[in-house]
Amino acid sequence: MLQAILLGIVAFIAQSEYALGTSLLSRPIVTGLFTGIVLGDINTGIIMGATLELAFIGSFSVGASIPPDVVTGGILGTAFAITAGAGTETALLLGLPIATLTLILKNVYLGLLIPMMNQKADLYAADGNYKGVERMHLLAGFGLSLMLALVVTISFMVGSNTISKLLAMIPAFVQNGLSVATGLIPALGFAMLARLLINKQVAPYFFLGFALAAYLEIPVTGIAIFGAITAVVVVNLRNIRGQGQSIQMTSGEVLDDDEDF
Repeated sequence: MLQAILLGIVAFIAQSEYALGTSLLSRPIVTGLFTGIVLGDINTGIIMGATLELAFIGSFSVGASIPPDVVTGGILGTAFAITAGAGTETALLLGLPIATLTLILKNVYLGLLIPMMNQKADLYAADGNYKGVERMHLLAGFGLSLMLALVVTISFMVGSNTISKLLAMIPAFVQNGLSVATGLIPALGFAMLARLLINKQVAPYFFLGFALAAYLEIPVTGIAIFGAITAVVVVNLRNIRGQGQSIQMTSGEVLDDDEDF
């Protein structure tokens, strides 16, 4: 009972990013550590957290895309694997479906309750009541944290066997659909972000990075280094060009003053 409550507190703090801002406390590599501390097996918690981090490494909210919930998946996947004395494969087997199922509850909260609080915040803003706006923001953020904390606490109290049976009751076509949707969500999010960001000025750099990865097989780290160097060079060239234009304008003003004299 105590361990279930402590895991719920870990989930509450990890999910508090919606209220307090992004801190990456929600990542499995962090929650795995604290789950190991709660269950008395720090070494296994770190190992399983790192393994789940690799599985969820692309799970970030991009644009309007909401990925599977890494908080519940990371905490419960690690907790159930530690209590069962199983390996990292069990953490992955339980973590991914749990995260996907929790996403359904999360979408209901974000799609139904958050808009209601936003409308209330708009009314407070129209009245100039900034404390009311702040209250709605914190209520919406911590409300989601509380919901996920309850999911983690109740699920751990119920036990991994019951959760596994519940997941087994889901039809295969639904699980396949969830798996496909989970794979498409990051691509959809990046596509929406690219639609907002890509223009004639930055498009060549995008395709340059694609060409480096596809044809020269340069790893992402190498492309990031090339990108950083290119950004520094471009900024320096623009600064030099701007200084040159400033000198020309200053020289022109001096000549005009001489002619007037």
